[in-house]
Amino acid sequence: MRWEEGRSLKEFSTFGIGGPIRYFAEIRSEEEMHEALCCCQREGIPFLIVGKGSNSLFDDAGFSGAVLLNRIDFCHWNEKEVRVGAGFSFSYLGMLAAKKDLSGLEFASGIPATVGGAIWMNAGAQGQETSETLTAVRFLHSEGEMREFVKEELHFGYRTSSFQSMPGAIVSATFKLSPLHSARQTQLKLLEKRKATQPLQEKSAGCIFRNPGVGLSAGALIEKSGLKGVFVGGAFVSELHANFIVNRLNATSCDVKELIAVIRKKVYEETGVHLETEIRVVGHGISS
Repeated sequence: MRWEEGRSLKEFSTFGIGGPIRYFAEIRSEEEMHEALCCCQREGIPFLIVGKGSNSLFDDAGFSGAVLLNRIDFCHWNEKEVRVGAGFSFSYLGMLAAKKDLSGLEFASGIPATVGGAIWMNAGAQGQETSETLTAVRFLHSEGEMREFVKEELHFGYRTSSFQSMPGAIVSATFKLSPLHSARQTQLKLLEKRKATQPLQEKSAGCIFRNPGVGLSAGALIEKSGLKGVFVGGAFVSELHANFIVNRLNATSCDVKELIAVIRKKVYEETGVHLETEIRVVGHGISS
């Protein structure tokens, strides 16, 4: 493992937003993650784990601690079960499973996340969530203790998981899938639908707001409020999917935060619904 200086969060953000990093390291094994976390603990340095850098808004001022890029990306299959590193592409895992006629992760195709990030957020789409086929997670606490959790020991909800309040890093996970000959066909259909309805060719963090309730779509409420195409600085509400903010003109984190405020105010005035953000906002030294 090698520490670097002079890197920028913008390099690791699907939004293309973020400032300088104090320390940076690329992590490719459990041993390297253990070494990095113990170093941060010993020196009192805050750390941030990143995978593909989606679902996050990084500060223009950067991050004053250590950014650890999770590249633990092994993938081991045992019939219907797969054990996979937290740095492995979640979208690619969904495609591989479908090609093996295994069902349960078709929805993952096209989601710009690593396995670790998908678990951390309990990512979902098309009525499915990551936790549904998850059976175990291997987790390294910030103090250096490794723990294997079975799913029953963890809490998962709508875009939430136990890991959001646990300092440390997800290093690997196990999923159990179900045989289904039509899995590949379903996966391809979902991928085509995602390409047709989401601005995948533009810089974004994914959906900005949580759906506010059963049968209510944040995107539909934003569109109904006449906000498609509205912009602040270089940040625009996508005309293709209103729950996406896209970075078209070198947007700053301040641009995005201001646009989020504009959307929330207008949607409340028009519909009476308070929208809550889904993305993780990472400040200069902390994340929320």
